[in-house]
Amino acid sequence: MNPPAPDVPDVAAEARTPTHHVAIFDTSLRDGEQSPGCSMTASQKLRFAHALAELGVDTIEAGFPASSGAEIDATRAIAREVRGSTLAALARCHSGDIEACAQALDGAARPRIHVFISTSPLHREHKLGLSREQVLERAVMGVELARRYVDDVEFSAEDALRTEPEFLAQVCSAALAAGARTLNIPDTVGYTTPSEIRALFEYLRGHVVGAERAIFSAHCHNDLGLAVANSLAAIEGGARQVECTINGIGERAGNCAMEELVMALRVRGAYYNAHTRIDARRLVPTSRLLSRITGMAVQRNKAIVGQNAFAHESGIHQHGMLKHRGTYEIMNPEDVGWSQSQMVLGRHSGRAALADRLQTLGFVVDEARLNAVFASFKSLAEKKREVFDADLEALVLGADARAARGHRLTRAHVSTGVASDSLPTASVQLVDPDGAAISEAAVGDGPVHALFAALARATGVQLQVESYHVSSVTTGDDAQGQASVTARVDGVELTGSGTSTDILEASALAWLDVANRVLRTQQQPRPMAVAMA
Repeated sequence: MNPPAPDVPDVAAEARTPTHHVAIFDTSLRDGEQSPGCSMTASQKLRFAHALAELGVDTIEAGFPASSGAEIDATRAIAREVRGSTLAALARCHSGDIEACAQALDGAARPRIHVFISTSPLHREHKLGLSREQVLERAVMGVELARRYVDDVEFSAEDALRTEPEFLAQVCSAALAAGARTLNIPDTVGYTTPSEIRALFEYLRGHVVGAERAIFSAHCHNDLGLAVANSLAAIEGGARQVECTINGIGERAGNCAMEELVMALRVRGAYYNAHTRIDARRLVPTSRLLSRITGMAVQRNKAIVGQNAFAHESGIHQHGMLKHRGTYEIMNPEDVGWSQSQMVLGRHSGRAALADRLQTLGFVVDEARLNAVFASFKSLAEKKREVFDADLEALVLGADARAARGHRLTRAHVSTGVASDSLPTASVQLVDPDGAAISEAAVGDGPVHALFAALARATGVQLQVESYHVSSVTTGDDAQGQASVTARVDGVELTGSGTSTDILEASALAWLDVANRVLRTQQQPRPMAVAMA
């Protein structure tokens, strides 16, 4: 790598423009990946790094190279392939750590070494066993050594929010003088409050020598559930970079969730007078990719990317949404990557939502029939958490008519292929809409994959499954499992559900629910007039 230029440029120029650009520093691959349950392989990290670059992340923290040789290799692969974002690697203020970062970042178009040292009295005494003077000396050494390898150096004062403000300002001043461009002020243990962190950033901007040349950064943990609020308050105090993660993953309770921060700045842009360069339409796809890689599902009521973020079940809310979506939504689902808002039909739903869903399904019912269907719907909704489209079809057409309009599962057998010389296999028997029996079998990468492959051969429907989820509906050893399959067909997202005490049977029913809907759409005719008095 080329030696650094002798003078540090004024990298804060953009931050002083009338509408502030807030740089997004994503640490999903470092802070997020080191949290329990979120570890990734080198290939998975590379795949996700590409997704972050496509999302528009300003800086991707690829890892902590000194932790292992595998971490060096993963960071090096990202550095060589990923373009469009600055690539950072983390190091303690130790020469070995910094040299490992330089080695791992070799080949990066825009490398950054991110050095840190603890500064709080608690950490100085119990973690480091160092005095103020020794911490200050090591901080300067770390920055100066990193500058020998790269121009772009970031300095972090670990546990900054529990550090004496005057000493924090002293350390930051020294790091800046040694060549750091970015000064990160982490709330390492998620202890602070919005008013406190805003005041600290204002204090540092007024007391750090040369502060006008620095980008101040916030890195907030979520131990008290305040990570996003604290990050926004830091922006109000002058922070022009926020360190965050997709889905808020990270140590303990996690980090500031990028999707929440980005949309807060977007929806309340006039209030914060700040913007990011994130392509918000990629937030949901990136969130889902991370969930698939780590196996850590997002809670349904998670802001922005949770399944319920744009879902409405209350009859009052549904009625308002049907009149004007602005009554209960402050942003468009399409703007963050969802296809549309969802009217979830359950026991809180009203007639307006039911009528709208029936119309969407192609049913035209008169007032008397709507009243009868609504009464049956309410009765069913008391027994089920959610009423699906297939349930509505059964209510309108009757169970016999519904069965005649789709394939029914009569038998399924699945083997897992645990033995070293065998493959996961599945065989299914269906009854088609004309009453004919169909039997098929298939192999797959796993039992569910084999089951879906056998169903595809039996029905002739090829589904590109985007998500598959199994959850418990009831409790106890005999609990029912509910499987949900979401697939995209001709650009339309379809979701099917199946319930059984056997989760593989539930999975087959959910897949078949989607496939039958595809077949019915292909067969037409729609809409169907049902005018029964």
